Formats: sequence, C-alpha cells, structure tokens
Amino acid sequence: MATAFDYLRRPPVKTVRAGGVAFGGRNPLALIAGPCVIESRDMALELAGKLVALAKKRKIPFVFKASYDKANRSSVDAFRGPGLAKGLEILAGIKEKFGIGILTDVHRPEDAAPAAEVADILQLPAFLCRQTDLVLALAETGRVVNIKKGQFLSPWDVRHVIAKVESTGNKRILLTERGASFGYGALVADMRSLAWMRETGYPVVFDATHSVQVPGGREGGTGGDGKFAPVLSRAAVATGCCDGLFWETHLDPAQALSDKDNALPFGAVDRLFAQCRGIFGAVR
Repeated sequence: MATAFDYLRRPPVKTVRAGGVAFGGRNPLALIAGPCVIESRDMALELAGKLVALAKKRKIPFVFKASYDKANRSSVDAFRGPGLAKGLEILAGIKEKFGIGILTDVHRPEDAAPAAEVADILQLPAFLCRQTDLVLALAETGRVVNIKKGQFLSPWDVRHVIAKVESTGNKRILLTERGASFGYGALVADMRSLAWMRETGYPVVFDATHSVQVPGGREGGTGGDGKFAPVLSRAAVATGCCDGLFWETHLDPAQALSDKDNALPFGAVDRLFAQCRGIFGAVR
C-alpha cells in the first residue's frame, strides 16, 4: 500500500551533466552561484575567482551564474547589465580563465543560440516559463535548460513546461524552485514543491536567494530579506528532494546593482554550504 513517504524510497532521479558538474542521481550536492547581474568585467572576474578557489578547496561541484541582461526589472531605470554581446564576452572569458561551467538566463528566443555558444546551462526565467517560443528556442540549442518555476505556477504544472522542452528531443533539464506569490509583496517557499517536482524524474535545485525576495519591496524595485536565505537553504536540503542549491552572492551586497537585499555575502558561502552538505549527507 502506498504511503506518504514513498517518495523517500524511490530510485534517485536521472543525472544531468553540465559544465563538468553532475546534478541528480547519486551525485553530491551541487552549487550554482554568482552575482545577479554582471556589473563590470572586473567585478565578475574577481567574484568568479573567489568562488572557484572556494569550490576547489572544498571540492564543491560548482557552476558560475551571472546575467548579461536582467530584462524583468521593476523600473525602466533599473540597471540591466552590459547586454548580450559584451556580457557573453565576459562570461566566455571567465569560462576560459577558470575552466568552469556557466549558467545565464535568456529572455528572448533570438538570444538562445548565441548564449548557447558560451553557457553550459540556459536558464528559463520564472516570469517567462510559459512563453512557448522562448522555451523551444532554449531547448533546441541542446544545452541544459534550467526551468525556473514561475511564482504563479503550481509545482505539478511544471510538467507542461517539461513537455515543451522534451518535444524538441532535449531531455537535459533542471527544475528550480524559487518561491510562490503570496498576496502582495511576499513570496513563500513551499518545501512540498521540491518533492512534487522531483517526481518528474529530473534533478531539482532550490533558489534560496530569489525565494526571499519581496517584489515591489523597494520604491520602483524588488526588496527582500536575505537573512532567511540560509534558513531556507538548510530546510530545502533537509527534504531529501534537493539536488543543488542556487545562490546569488556578492562581495558587498549593500552595493550590488541588482537584488542587493537578497544576495548572500560571499563570506557566508563557505560555512553555509558546509552545513547544507552535512544535511544532504544525512538525509541521502
């Protein structure tokens, strides 16, 4: 007879590989981390270098993430990044210098092909996860597609987005939880969604720093409360249904040009990941 705990006894999800990192299966807890947006070449290189050094020291399976263009902004005056051409050039330089996998989000179908020349993982933004043309364009590159579950989408309805990707023959998929809309100006992370999404057979990632956002929490921008990102990270891993963590981090979050209220200080990454990896080992 089936019980509520059957998911704990199911075989592990499939392994999806990208940029030298294996997500899912019986593989270690992975980390996707970096700044919300590329603020400058020097800033991106410095942060990437520190993250790579930490990952090598602690043997963390690591993918660097950064956006070349943040199109989903609250205000027309908000900083968006260097744009497609310059942003991809910077990401290509980071990839070449450090030999690491790259994740970046893509907002337009026509950007998918050039982004795929650099990035190992193309991210489908949460707000755009139902945009069929964009989904198909990302999938047709053959790169791993990281589906950010929309704040408005139930976890069981992610299967429709998955079907769109799979329709191209691409089954290299990651699923990322980043909170659900709760009334006005708040998100809530429902830990059950990790188990529901993992039933699809694909690896699941938890985006702790976007889950603590407060949309519209700043005048003309998004606010948040980053002090809860560690709490949610530990809770997500404790479910036993989380294959990777997604953290936006910055050397000085107070000066970040995007998501300053949510980003983890770089100095917190080492200890927090060690805690999460310990929990991961206990529940797996």
